[in-house]
Amino acid sequence: MNKQQIKALYFDLDHTLWDFEANSALAFESLFKEFRIDLDLNQFLAVYIPNNNVYWKLYREGKIDKETLRFERLKTVFDKLNYAASNTLIDDMSDAYIQTLPEYNMLFDGAIEILTALKQHYALHVITNGFQDVQYFKMRNSGLLSFFDTVTDSSSVGVKKPNPKIFEYALEVGKVSPNESMMIGDNLEADIEGALKTGMHAVHFMPLKKRHPSHYIEIEKLHELKFLL
Repeated sequence: MNKQQIKALYFDLDHTLWDFEANSALAFESLFKEFRIDLDLNQFLAVYIPNNNVYWKLYREGKIDKETLRFERLKTVFDKLNYAASNTLIDDMSDAYIQTLPEYNMLFDGAIEILTALKQHYALHVITNGFQDVQYFKMRNSGLLSFFDTVTDSSSVGVKKPNPKIFEYALEVGKVSPNESMMIGDNLEADIEGALKTGMHAVHFMPLKKRHPSHYIEIEKLHELKFLL
């Protein structure tokens, strides 16, 4: 990669800039009180987090729709924990979760600082598979919105990462070519492989320090981007 040719940086949002797991835990802590859920929160999250990832993968692959994702990711967890939750409770809690989640704004360490530095030299953009009605509020409430020239979400484009069409659309609205662009994201399949297949450069963000030998560029901290660009 010739860093001199890079003009635009495309970021994933959840799990890359916006600390999804930390904010999700805070949202569920609030909802457990509101709905009087008699479960240990840590026990719940230990099951919910990997379960949510499974359902997001199914959603990414077009195997389930948004409503199924929102309902089943909760229902299956309650079932696994043998907690009696009615469909009405799950529906209500699912809706409340979507409303509550953007109220929390924990970002990964150094996010604002690195974006401030990069903004001086690059056009910044977001490509996200998240729901449009949620992502805007996440970015606004956490102070991210002003950094980005464009925000491309899967619901608006009609396809999800890693489908090349969403990257091509984001490049078109960003008025930049693939070889002048770099994608930064945490999901190897959706963000990294998707971007590379489109002709973009890519950096795999791995905040859990699970680096492994690979041919991908990997970072554990966002500030490491300073040394790549």
